Order: sequence, then C-alpha cells, then structure tokens
Amino acid sequence: MSRLADQTDVGQLLSHSNLLEHPDTPDIVDRKLDAIIVPSARPASSLVHAAGLAEELNTPLVVLASRRARAGEVVREIEDNGIVADVIAVDVGQAPRRMPDLETAHLLPRGTDVSMKRNLGLLLARAAGWRQVMFLDDDITVKSALDLRRTAGALAKHAAVGMHISGMPDNSVVCHARRELGDRQGTFIGGGALAVPTDSDVGAFFPDIYNEDWFFLLDNAQIRPVTLVGEAIQLPYDPFVDPARAREEELGDTLAEGVFAMLSRRGTVQDTLNDGYWVDFLKARRDLIGDLLRRAAERAPSQRLQHMIVALKAARGRSFLIEPRECVRFLRALRRDQDVWAEEMRQLKTGLGIHGALSHFNLRLSATIRLNRTGPAPKESRLRQQRKRLEAEDRRLAVTSR
Repeated sequence: MSRLADQTDVGQLLSHSNLLEHPDTPDIVDRKLDAIIVPSARPASSLVHAAGLAEELNTPLVVLASRRARAGEVVREIEDNGIVADVIAVDVGQAPRRMPDLETAHLLPRGTDVSMKRNLGLLLARAAGWRQVMFLDDDITVKSALDLRRTAGALAKHAAVGMHISGMPDNSVVCHARRELGDRQGTFIGGGALAVPTDSDVGAFFPDIYNEDWFFLLDNAQIRPVTLVGEAIQLPYDPFVDPARAREEELGDTLAEGVFAMLSRRGTVQDTLNDGYWVDFLKARRDLIGDLLRRAAERAPSQRLQHMIVALKAARGRSFLIEPRECVRFLRALRRDQDVWAEEMRQLKTGLGIHGALSHFNLRLSATIRLNRTGPAPKESRLRQQRKRLEAEDRRLAVTSR
C-alpha cells in the first residue's frame, strides 16, 4: 500500500468520509421529491429505470437529452415499456441563452455538457416552483424507490444528500489505480445520485470541470452539510482503456482532491487560495502518480495493467502542465461565480410550473410531454405488475411441462 502522499501535511488523502454527517433515519412522510432529473447522453433504453422510479414515486421525470439521447426516442421507449409517468424529455443541444454566463466556464473548456445540464435542471426546478429534486445519471440503478424518499427526508437538515454507490466505484482514473494496486481508496458523494434543494439561493452550482459535484457542495469557506442515504449501483466501465479520460480529469481531480484534503485536515477553502499550497500539493500529486507507476511496473504484465500504465502516464503528463496560479485562479473564479449564481436564483421568477419554466428558457418547442397521469398513484407500478404476471406465467409453464 502506498503511503507516499499520505505522510505529508499537504498530499492527497484516501478518504474524505470525515466531512460527511451521519443522520438519524430520515423522515419519509412529510417530504417528497418534486422531480427526478436525468442529464442523459446515452440511448433511450438507459432511461427506463429512472422512469420506473418516477412511476413508483408518482413524481415527474425530466430528461435533459443530448449526444446519443433523443427526447422523442426516450418517450417512445418509456411508452413501449408500459410505464405510466409524467415524462418531460427535452433536447438540449447547447446552453439556453438565459442561463448565466459563468467565469469558470471560460477558463477550462471541457468535452462534456453534464455540468450545463445539471445547472439547467436547477434553474428549471427553481422556475417551476419545485423545492427539491433528485439528480440521477442514466447509468445508475437505485435499489429501492423508498431510498429516494429517504433522501428527500434527509434534505430537511442537509444541503445535499447523496447515495452510497456500489458496483463500479465512483472514482477518477488515478484513484481507480490506487484501489487496484492495493490502496484502501474511498469514494465520496457523487452527482450521479444526488438530492438537492432548489428553493435556496446559496449560490450552489456545478462548474464546468471534472468533479463538478464536489465543488457544488462548497461555500466560500467549507463544505456545506451533506450526508449519504440509501444505495445505488453504478454500471461498470473500464477507466483505463482511453488515456484521454485521465488527461481530461487531471486538473479537476487535482483541484478537488487538493481542496478536500485541506478541508479534511480542518482547514478552509481560503487556505488553498495561495500559490504555495498548490506548489506543495502538485508535487505530492505527481509523486503519488509516479509511485503508482512504479508499483504497476513491478506487477506481472497484463493488457489491463498496460492500459493503467498508459493512463497514469497521461495523467502525469497533464499534471506537469498545471501551474499553481491556475489552481488559485479557478478557485477565485468559482467564488465569484457562486455570487453570480446566487443572484440569478434570487432574480429568477418562480412558480411557473414546468411548462412555464421550459417556455422561460425557450425550450418548449424541443420538449415532449406525454404520459401525464391524473389521480392517485397505483398501488404497484405497471412495470412491476407486468413482471409479476411474467413470473407467474413462467411458474405455470414449469409446472405443466413436468
């Protein structure tokens, strides 16, 4: 196990679990989610699970679709699966003009639109008059819809509520390498399953950088009160197969790990706003990656190990391009953007309903709204009823074939 980066007062930590609060069992009676929001980039079939959750909870599903996701295809797929839910599927090719212009978005061009779609989800929810929503990625499976109700209950005392992610750990390429090489690498809250309030103007937004969900949790000094409730499962993927992933993550991973290492050591965000801190942290980060490369080279060769080595070299190469002043500049811009976002949320007209919110952001023509349900929620989701019928038919056939 590597101890190289953890023996200093500056280096990257294996876990930030001390920053999480541990709540009592949250009340699930008085609070409910106003919507599930999925920033989707995958084919329509990946939305069926989220739609089933929306049906069980009798809450709207908002799909912000781009890349391989298409609003019309999403609605047809959900209809074909017999799910009865309020589905609002919107094609989002680019950020609407009415979204605020954020300084951080111009500092670090990124090849994904997930931050933009999550921020749009926050604005739509605020304009609609919703109080709390669940962000759910399209490669996440929630074990029980009841857990989503519990996240809503926990929001009564927390600024955000994540879920314990099992299956594929929610880590960067470098942290995946640490785990596979024997370190006890932890995970933290992730935006893939995150309940947030939308009736607040504290300035929380998702900056356009890797680990945007960690930065969402910060105020100008500390991490806001956050916790984990329930369990979700991340679909597996190979973090090492494409070294571009490591290069794209490196700056955001360095910044987030650097800030959260300071917070875990009971410092503040302000303590990271100087070049000296980042000179030391960047050295520790590069030493860590170098240590991982040495350990990987000592193992029996395999294709996966070779992919890991190439990915780690890509991360190290990108790290040497990061300057301490660049880290400070981003964090100062983040603070200014938090003020901009807070003012935007204060000025935004609310109580419009989701139709009015879509119209406000000129998204009405690209939205498909179907499957609207009136009246009480059914005792069981149609999808679950269908599964029971199929299971009963399987049992009947098994008996008659004997």
